[in-house]
Amino acid sequence: MTLSVHIRRLTTRDHTLVQDLRLEVAPGQILTLMGPSGSGKSSVLAAIAGTLHGVAEGSEALRFEGTVQLDGRDLSALPTAQRGIGLLFQDDLLFAHMTVAENLLFAVPAGPRRERLAEVDRALNEAGLGGFGTRDPATLSGGQRARVALMRALLARPKALLLDEPFSKLDAALRDQFRAFVFDHLRGSGVPAVLVTHDAADVADPSQVVELGRAG
Repeated sequence: MTLSVHIRRLTTRDHTLVQDLRLEVAPGQILTLMGPSGSGKSSVLAAIAGTLHGVAEGSEALRFEGTVQLDGRDLSALPTAQRGIGLLFQDDLLFAHMTVAENLLFAVPAGPRRERLAEVDRALNEAGLGGFGTRDPATLSGGQRARVALMRALLARPKALLLDEPFSKLDAALRDQFRAFVFDHLRGSGVPAVLVTHDAADVADPSQVVELGRAG
């Protein structure tokens, strides 16, 4: 699946935040979107995901003109739930009332329960968390929670994945380790990904970086 995005204009009533931006992300490729605060990075992700209705620039809602396509299929008019695009944020957003395994199972598409549980076990083993399924998420370290959040995003079988500064709350040593873990899994899964960051150390591929200008 190739993710193709053309943002003709991303605006408030009086201000153009992003104009004539084109992104092309091949399967397993990680495109990094950089720029200063206020340049529209997270708003671009929201436009791709179809969540702009919940985003505002100041008190003004954002309006999107353009197209979002996966393998040539236009998703622009589809609601978020039908786009097949996953999201990973700074916060892991694990469900506190569920075990680690239940958090992962929540993401696995419908099917025989035995097969779904087997997928959860495989994901835990891939994340180096075999045997952690019955644990309360609150008992995990920050790095362990981050790995669970990534595996949950991938278990939903997204056709593309958007990452909004997912490493920013981790300490330096853990950040390096988790960054490598994320990049390896995205490349191995063949999912096109767009990563937003302020940190040049987070760039997965120096040839795949887009810089947004300062707003205003």
